[in-house]
Amino acid sequence: MPKNLDNTRGKWYNKYQKVIGLEGENMAYKEKASRDQIMLLPDSIDEYVGEDNPVRVIDAFVDSLNMKALNFTKSTPADTGCPAYDPSDLLKLYIYGYYNRIRSGRKLKTECGRNVEVMWLMGKLQPDFRTITDFRKENAKSLKLVFKEFVRLCDKLKLYNKELIAIDGTKIRAQNSNDKCFNESILHKKIANIDNHISEYLKSMDKTDASEKDESLSPEQVKAALLDLTERKKKYENYLTYLSESGETQILETDPEARRMHSRNGFHCHYNVQTAVDSGGHLLAGYEVTNRNNDQGLLHVVSEQVKETLEVETIEGLCKLNMKE
Repeated sequence: MPKNLDNTRGKWYNKYQKVIGLEGENMAYKEKASRDQIMLLPDSIDEYVGEDNPVRVIDAFVDSLNMKALNFTKSTPADTGCPAYDPSDLLKLYIYGYYNRIRSGRKLKTECGRNVEVMWLMGKLQPDFRTITDFRKENAKSLKLVFKEFVRLCDKLKLYNKELIAIDGTKIRAQNSNDKCFNESILHKKIANIDNHISEYLKSMDKTDASEKDESLSPEQVKAALLDLTERKKKYENYLTYLSESGETQILETDPEARRMHSRNGFHCHYNVQTAVDSGGHLLAGYEVTNRNNDQGLLHVVSEQVKETLEVETIEGLCKLNMKE
């Protein structure tokens, strides 16, 4: 700010203090900077991100990965068509979101346009939220391989004790509601209810025709109602066929891989997530997402995964048994 302008503002401020009787008294709050203050910003966005900022670790880690070997979609650029987003850039955004507890694709999109850290990490790219969510859906298996690569990196840094791991399961609520969860018994009841509704509906139509009152529905309304009931019945019958042929016991419309299972808060749609934690650095060494109601048989599965990832022949594993389930 020019010196003469600063002196002018100072004189006006002192005069104002005299008028209101505050001359010589300390101000109660910190003085804010003026929005009109002229500032010299850094020449590059890199100067906004400190050398010890975690985003630099995310950037370096992802750049060290072989995206093609990890089977990420679009890891090889197409020769024709509109250029796609580099999967490594979307992976950086994905990891940043989980590190900062931002899981929504829409919120991550917003951060791309206002968060300096994300601007630096993404090179000012602003992918659409559908691009972000589709990336997670299409690369679920690849993301698990990325986790293993990160565990191996931490192992090289001597952060794992690799002698004892603790394994436990956690019920994580799925997005699927109980109303959209079906088993064989529920489907039979719903089909029977639809048949009863169709029968009662036709009977009421006959009564309306017998009486001379003008309370009947139009042909279009009748056709729409019967078509809706018929389509719902066909859908439930297809579900029954699928359960019979696949050997599955449940169908969930929103989260097909989840299952309705018992938890502390009653029966709800959940995933059963098994996690293995190293006793040395207390770092996550492995995980497995299942739809089993209990933890039986999962201790061996998770232990073998940890052994493979940490490249050890033997490792001790402890688990907590829940006798109620």
